[in-house]
Order: sequence, then C-alpha cells, then structure tokens
Amino acid sequence: MREHRDHGCLPDWRTEEMPEPLPITTRNVLKTIGPGAILLAGSIGGGEWIVGPMTAVKYGPGILWVATAGILLQWLFNMEAIRYTLYTGEPVLTGIMRLRPGAKVWGALYIVLGILQLATPALALGCASVLFAAGSNGLPDASGADRGTVMWISYAVLGLTVLLLLSGKSIERMLERLSWAMVIFIFAFLTLANILFVPFASWIQTAKGFLIPSRLPENMDIVLLGVFAATAGSGGLGNLAISNWCRDKGFGMGRWVGSIGGILAEGHTELSSTGCVFRATKENLRRWSIWWKYSLIDQTALWAFGCVVGMFLNVNLALQIVPVDKQLTGYEAGTFQAQFMAERLWSGFWFLALFNGFWILFSTQLGNMDCLTRVVSDVCWSGWPKLQKLTSSRLYARWLMVFLVWGVVALTIGDNVVALFKILGLLASPILAIGALQILLLNRRFLPKEIQPPVWRQLGLILCCMTFTALSAASFYDLLTKN
Repeated sequence: MREHRDHGCLPDWRTEEMPEPLPITTRNVLKTIGPGAILLAGSIGGGEWIVGPMTAVKYGPGILWVATAGILLQWLFNMEAIRYTLYTGEPVLTGIMRLRPGAKVWGALYIVLGILQLATPALALGCASVLFAAGSNGLPDASGADRGTVMWISYAVLGLTVLLLLSGKSIERMLERLSWAMVIFIFAFLTLANILFVPFASWIQTAKGFLIPSRLPENMDIVLLGVFAATAGSGGLGNLAISNWCRDKGFGMGRWVGSIGGILAEGHTELSSTGCVFRATKENLRRWSIWWKYSLIDQTALWAFGCVVGMFLNVNLALQIVPVDKQLTGYEAGTFQAQFMAERLWSGFWFLALFNGFWILFSTQLGNMDCLTRVVSDVCWSGWPKLQKLTSSRLYARWLMVFLVWGVVALTIGDNVVALFKILGLLASPILAIGALQILLLNRRFLPKEIQPPVWRQLGLILCCMTFTALSAASFYDLLTKN
C-alpha cells in the first residue's frame, strides 16, 4: 500500500492487520452473522406487513416481481456498503463524507434525509392500534373517543423503544438478540397460518408472481409502486446502516474500531472516530475473503431470503383472506385477517394474529429508531470533531432523546399510519439512488485493487442508481401533478 494514500476529506486511517475470522462451519456461521437479522426485523413491518399485502390485494400477485427486483438491487447495495466497512472498519456514510465536498455537505444531507424519512414514528402508531384492537376486540375509532387511548399507547411504545436502546452494553448485540427472537416468532406464526388457511394452489400462484415478470397494471399508483419496491427490502437508510451494525459486530477491520453502547449500561468499549485499514498482503487478503463469505451468508441467506419469505408469507395469507373489493389499508388488513382466522378456526387466533402483528411492527419501529439515531450519531461523531468531547454513547443518547420528543409531537399532529408510512417510502428511493452512486465511487477510489468490486457489481450499482432515480422522479412527478 502506498505510504501517502488518498484518504479524502477526513483524517487518514490507522493501519493494522486484518483480524483472523473463525473458520466457516455451521456453528461459527450462526455465531458470527447477525447484522442481517437486525436489518430483517427492521424491514418486515413496513413492506411485508403493510405495503406488500395492500399492493398485492389491490393489483394481484402478478405485481410481486417488483419486490424481488427491489430486494435484489438492495442486496447488491448492502454488500457493496459492507465491502467498504470490511476494509476500513468505518460505516459507509463515514466513507461518503470522505468524498468532496466533505462532511459539511454529505453529512448534513444524510442527516436531513434520515430525519425526514424515519423521525416520524408511523410504526409506533401501528403498534398502538394493533394492541388496542387485541384488547378491545375491534378497530379503534381514530377520530373519536378511542384516539386518546391509542395516542397514549403509542407514546408507551416509543418509551419502551428508547429504554431498550439505552440498556445494552453493545446496542448492536442487544438488537441482534431481540431481532432473532422476533423474527423466529413472526415466521413461525406466519408459516402456521399459511398452512392452515391457504390452499397449496394459491402458494404456487403467489410464488409465480415473485418469479415471473409481467406488465404493470395500467391504473398503477406510481407512488405506491415506488414505496413497494423500496420497502420490500430495507427502504433507504437501513441499507446504509447495515454497515454501521457490521462495524459494531466486529466484522473485518471493525474489530479494531469499537461500538456504540447504551448509556445505561457499563463496560462497553469506546468508539474510534477514524477507521483502520490493512495492507493488501497475501495473509490479510485470505482473511478478508473469509469475512466476505460471512457477509454474503448474512446478507443472502438471512436478510435477502428472509425478506422474500416474509413478503411471501404475508402476501399469500392476505390474498387468500382479504377480498379484492375490501379496501383495507395499513393495520386494518392485519385486523381483518385476525378476525377471519378467529371466526373460521379458533377464537384464540384473534389475539395470536394481532400479537404477531405487534411484533412485526414493533421490531421495525425498534430498528428504525436505532437506525436513525445510529446514522446521525455516527455522522456527527466522524464529521464534526468538536462533538468528540462527548463519548459516542452520550452523543447517541442525546440524539435519541431529540427523536423521542419529536416522535411524541409528530404522533400528536398526525395520526394516519398509512400517510405517515408513505413519508418513509417516498424518501427511500432517493437515498438508494444517491447512495448507490456514491458507494461505487467510494469503493473504486479508496479500496485496494485486490478487493475492489468486479465489473458486474459496479454495473449493478449503476442499475440500482438508475432504477431508484426513475422511481423517485416518477413518484414526485405524480404527487405534484395530482395536487
């Protein structure tokens, strides 16, 4: 490696040896992977439980190939973000701030986009509505006497989210354990419900929708199409944050950088503001290739496959249960399914189905809250040296309190879960479009040639950029011309 290397607009990296990964065995894979579980748990509540069933019921299973395409493009995006982190130990957003014109522009841009996308806690309101329905055996009257009760439940959900995020010695490890538990419960229940209520012929028909591209419906809602493609995966900021969780998990050179700990916990390691790279020696490259395989397993077998299965199970159930002429949106579709299962088979399905819906939405709210706070804190930590007089944990905690206060205000002002969720979906495509191009530039500029992405992956990032740019332009044009 060159002595005077190009490190862009931030301080130069330290140099260390690439940490030796565990040999790849089944036991070690289960021990090592985990960031994909956090990302999956944060993905399943929006696209899979809200937008996916709503879109499929409205337009039929032939639209589901859009979800497959969105997940594949985001899988490539995620892997290339992780590529940078394996080499530097830095989140990819820190790398983006190394590009001109530097942190004051790129850091500020992503903070604004992240706040606009995730600061409004739509899923906390969804959680509250589902809990209310489970306890009262009916949907809440959002404009009537039930509104106050639902609001207080949503505030409690936000409070629980914040408490959990302040409590882990390593927030990533705490999130990982919770995510594994929630994902296992959600998938087990959905699989059982599909086996009991959906004929096998419908399974085949739904699966064809994921695999066989077809023409888009002539009356397709363009905004819904963009939201569906983005939230079928992780929807923008989460795709960038996967590199933050990989850093905190200790993937590759992240082992030397540290992690963010909960301020209520003790004994966590301090986070370095600058990354750490390795020399491209034969031994380091051998270790890097093993870390890359672990990352592939984490993002392919856990995250991408989990997104497809989660979307399939939710949509397959909705297509069988929800009538086409039943114009249900958001959590109402889940409540309708719970009522259907309770009436057809066992009354206990009412609570079980809604409890499953709560876990789906809560896992996403928890992941979104950490994602936003983590990204903003990391950007400030690396891009604004004056803030480093605080510990990274205190900086994280302060931003978390800011977002808690805003969340309470936002829920009080707006109480339509679908309208709030569209904010998340609309901004996901621009983040993916801009981020894909910047990751391409980043990996070509700063990584040694030995580990730079092959041509097909570079072309894939360009395709990702073009696809989500087109969806962004079409969605915003559609909004402007209709209003």
